[in-house]
Amino acid sequence: MTGTTTPDRLAATAERSAGPLIVADDETLLDDLLRLCAAAGTEPEVVFTAPPRAASWDRAPLVLVDAEAAGRVQGAPRRRGVLLIGRDLDDAETWRRGVGIGADHVLFLPESETWLVDRIADIAEGTGSPALTVGVVGGRGGAGASTLACGMAVTAARGGLRTMLIDGDPLGGGLDILLGAERTGGLRWPDFADSRGRVNSGALEESLPRLDALSVLSWDRGDTVAIPPAAMRSVLGAARRRGGVVVVDLPRRVDDTVAETLHQIDVGLLVVPAELRAVAAASRVAGAVGTHLKDLRVVARGPFAPGLDDQETARLLGLPLAGELPHDASLGDTLSGGPPGSARRGPLARFCAAFLDRAMNRAGSVPA
Repeated sequence: MTGTTTPDRLAATAERSAGPLIVADDETLLDDLLRLCAAAGTEPEVVFTAPPRAASWDRAPLVLVDAEAAGRVQGAPRRRGVLLIGRDLDDAETWRRGVGIGADHVLFLPESETWLVDRIADIAEGTGSPALTVGVVGGRGGAGASTLACGMAVTAARGGLRTMLIDGDPLGGGLDILLGAERTGGLRWPDFADSRGRVNSGALEESLPRLDALSVLSWDRGDTVAIPPAAMRSVLGAARRRGGVVVVDLPRRVDDTVAETLHQIDVGLLVVPAELRAVAAASRVAGAVGTHLKDLRVVARGPFAPGLDDQETARLLGLPLAGELPHDASLGDTLSGGPPGSARRGPLARFCAAFLDRAMNRAGSVPA
């Protein structure tokens, strides 16, 4: 083993409590666990060939126990977040040891390395509850979906929630323009086009353009008009792990990347101007989106055509009603008087605040 258990190293790691706790007897397995912790961006506390201190056992966010060292924690208080790590899938004794110490999971290396790195990385990033993720899509062109998405994000950020706005429509012109942040420095979608695997959520947030408390991932003015599904999966997954609220502006067509996006969305809002032609167009959009998203709701946008109100619009589409968005000049696709939702008492801000209040209370979320 390459110096991983020297007294100086163990003394240094013993002073830390942010990373996981490793309890090990097997030097080779310990090296593997240290390598996985390094890959996840954290340094653990290590207890080698000895029982852990009570304080370390209690405060560690995650405990990784070498199957050979299970006896060293046999009398420790039961707690969540204990993983027993073994080598041989067919070793029934490893499973019995896991039951004996009350482990949440029994894992075997190298088969479970990817899962374990993700779990350790969640701890390193301070992951709590995942973000409430809201997708917004227009029932037809010009419905005001992008404006509603911006307004939702601006309202969430103003309310003290960690908020990220993601532009999922490469042909939409760029939400940074709608927000007046097109000259703000930071990475855009083309910088993430080659992303694979796990993206660090903190690094993602820090790299994006900021509008006060709002992080924005939009498009640049270049020629890139597509993001692979794997890149969307990685980036949106990182955004969700950061907690708070993530708002995604969606295109009306559903390709593989949009399908990947929809699978990570908690609730979708279908913006439908209340006139019959828009309802007809929205029914086709709802059919495509609803294939991948279980919770899709109608936002009926005024003014209303004769005989067509918010309830009737939702009924015709066969979807639940999220609410009525009264007619407001700021719901067009041009920016006037500040970013959408910046007028606290305007119809857009009031709608967004009411929706977020209901959704966050239902999800049991708290401000980040």
